Amino acid sequence: MADIDIPPSRKAASPFSSNTPLLAWSRRLLKSMLPPLVAVLVALFAGAVLLAVTGFNPLDIFTVMVSGVFQNVRSIAEMLLKATPLILIGVGLCVSFRCSIWNIGAEGQFYAGACAATFCGVNFAGLPPALHICLVLVAGTAAGALWAAIAGVLKVAFNASEIVTTIMLNYIAIFMTSYLVTGPLMEQGAAYPQSAKFAHAIWLPRIIPSTRLHIGILIAVALAVVAYVFLFRSSAGYAVRIVGINSHAARYAGISVSRSIVLAIAISGALAGLAGAVQIEGVTYRLYQDISPGYGFEAIAVALLANNNPIGAILSGILFATLDSGSELMQINAQVPQVLVFVIQGMVILSVVGFAALKFQSARPSE
Repeated sequence: MADIDIPPSRKAASPFSSNTPLLAWSRRLLKSMLPPLVAVLVALFAGAVLLAVTGFNPLDIFTVMVSGVFQNVRSIAEMLLKATPLILIGVGLCVSFRCSIWNIGAEGQFYAGACAATFCGVNFAGLPPALHICLVLVAGTAAGALWAAIAGVLKVAFNASEIVTTIMLNYIAIFMTSYLVTGPLMEQGAAYPQSAKFAHAIWLPRIIPSTRLHIGILIAVALAVVAYVFLFRSSAGYAVRIVGINSHAARYAGISVSRSIVLAIAISGALAGLAGAVQIEGVTYRLYQDISPGYGFEAIAVALLANNNPIGAILSGILFATLDSGSELMQINAQVPQVLVFVIQGMVILSVVGFAALKFQSARPSE
């Protein structure tokens, strides 16, 4: 019988092998998140020095903040409640920033979404509750997308700076909200400028009993994953990133730069508008003049800290929500001025920008 060459058996690839896509993705994610994490540590160290200089014990202060925020399920739920709009808006800003479109108008897009959501929430009373809830969320999302798309169209049609146009649109949206709650949407017989309260049937369902935490946090996390897949696993997301890197090369390669710009800023506005709808339908249940404490501006820091990575925006949103919740506890329990927390947040932003500048400088070819 003739000899038969039997090839040597190959071992099955281990799921932890360096060649597996999961491990490679984890390494890329860790590599992208490492500079922001180091930046946060540097900023917190600087904040500790600042607290020490002003006469406070940094260890005691940070202990009060962390232990208070994570004291029990209720306090954690309140922190996640604050993180929900930050995550939603931050994820949207990651998309626009990846396209090198500086959307500074997330605050106005949040207000636009809240106004549209309120209009749908106080009307259409005959709809089934589930359908009514979806209508409110869709209306807020669409309003935010359209509000942001105005700046995108002005950018591609007239080369108008999106920084200027989005800032101006912020004022228009805020003034429009003031008009609506003192006019067409004002509650009948109310002494304060506010809309009518939503019916209990269309409140967002709560996911933890005896807390205010609703399904909005799950929506935010799910959309962060969707945004990541869009940016890094789709042709449209690839086009958005290429336009952000070099619009001239993208145009030469046959990519529609105008379409990518409008798409990126519309997605950003859609998530900001959805955040406004979620805030109305899950927390306040009515529209006020000052419905946002500055979520649209704070979310810029969320996106920067996440290195424009939608998955990272989940963690950075939770971090800033922790600082926000901890600031109240620091002020009440440790008598620390709340303004010091804002200074620490500013240190985080400066540290992130500084690390990004060093990375950019090191990546430039030497002359």
